[in-house]
Amino acid sequence: MKVLLLAFFCTIAMSASAQFWPFAKHPRYPLIAETKSRPFRLPAAQLKGNKISRVEIGQTPYSLKLTERIVMKTAQHQMRFREYEDASYSFNELAKIYVQQNKLSQAKWFFLQSNNLSRQQSNDRLTIANLMELSSVKSAIGDFALAQQDLEEARTMATAHNWQDDVQSVKKRLDLLQLNKLAALKPAVGVNSQAAL
Repeated sequence: MKVLLLAFFCTIAMSASAQFWPFAKHPRYPLIAETKSRPFRLPAAQLKGNKISRVEIGQTPYSLKLTERIVMKTAQHQMRFREYEDASYSFNELAKIYVQQNKLSQAKWFFLQSNNLSRQQSNDRLTIANLMELSSVKSAIGDFALAQQDLEEARTMATAHNWQDDVQSVKKRLDLLQLNKLAALKPAVGVNSQAAL
C-alpha cells in the first residue's frame, strides 16, 4: 500500500511548496548607504586652577559601629589563623575605637590583649604604644597608680632601646597624669572641708 501511494504521488508530481498561489510583487527599495565616520577633534579641556579644600567628616555612631564590626571580623580571622602580630595591631585599633565610643572597660581589655600579643612577638614599639594608651584609659577610669606603673614600664623599655621620642612622649604623659591626679584630689578635699563645717 505504501508503495502504491508513493507511486501515485510521484505521478501527480505535486510540489512540496504549500503555496498554491503566486507571490505578490513587493517593491524593493534601494539599500541605505552606510554612513562614513569622519574623525573630528574635541577642543582641549581648559582646567582651572581652583583649589579644593579638604572637608573633614566627623565620626558618626554608625561609622564607628561599622568600623568596629570590620576590625572585629579581621581580628577574629587573624586569631583563627594564628597571625598574632597582625592580631595585636587589630586589637589596638579596636581599643582605640572603644575609647572613641567611651567604652573604657572594653578598651582596657583590648589594650591588654594587644599588649600581651605584642610581648609574645617581641614587638617593643607596639608594647610601648599600648602601655601609653592603656595608662590614659586607666587614668580616665580613675586607676592612677596602675596608670603610673604602665607609664614607668613604658619608660624603662624606651630607655633600654634608647628611643628618645618614646621617652619624651612617656614623660609628657607622666606629667599629664600628675595633673589629672591633682585635679581628681582637689574636689575631694573641698568636699571633706565642707563636711567638717
